[in-house]
Amino acid sequence: MSIESALRDWLQTTLMFRGLSLEQLGSVAQIAQLQRFQKGEIVFMQDSEATGFFIIKMGRVKIFKTAPNGKEQILRIFEPGENFAEVPALDGRRFPASASALEPTELILFPRRSFLDVLHQYPDIAINMLISLSQHLRHLTDLVEDLSFKDVPQRLASYLLKLSDSYSGIQRDRANSGNNIVTLDLTKSQLAATLGTIPATLSRAFYRLTSEGLIAVHGAQIELLDRDRLQSLSDMLELSDREST
Repeated sequence: MSIESALRDWLQTTLMFRGLSLEQLGSVAQIAQLQRFQKGEIVFMQDSEATGFFIIKMGRVKIFKTAPNGKEQILRIFEPGENFAEVPALDGRRFPASASALEPTELILFPRRSFLDVLHQYPDIAINMLISLSQHLRHLTDLVEDLSFKDVPQRLASYLLKLSDSYSGIQRDRANSGNNIVTLDLTKSQLAATLGTIPATLSRAFYRLTSEGLIAVHGAQIELLDRDRLQSLSDMLELSDREST
């Protein structure tokens, strides 16, 4: 099997190109460019020229913004098979945020001008792109809600529940309590940046959830002791003792 054929077969498993014909997949594969990044390496910087959009073949990528004081807010972490940076690839404007590899990563770059040519040739691809953009918008809406209306312990409760729900059936079977044991795959600083806070405040949030009997911390593994109370905490939108971020 040729490299292009192997890439075509892999692309049809991704959300962006699922359901396309072999002819369409072939045209997409012809313009694809494989790029490799080491852990911590920058993929692109905020306000740099948008060269195209990416699909992760291996590894993970964080999308983030950095404040003038150096504080980082992680907007999203993308996993294998997921795509990112489609908006600047479409509108031709600069990247609105930065991206870097969280681990050794392989990306498939689709150059902007070449992809637009394919899009004009096969407008059906735009439907998949709209679905992808809708998912990104929903995620950003949830992020704005969390940062605006929830304190750090609430955000942590939400994160742990979402992480638990994202586990595959195999992972759940391996956990001692169904899907009630999750493994954190981010550093403390990365998790704090994901939740819009700082490491010290995140530590206090972990302490609160632990002291109230909602979770138990075993190194990188977190046991969810009371999912119902975690869910209730996550759903509360107003607290009298909100903790500063």
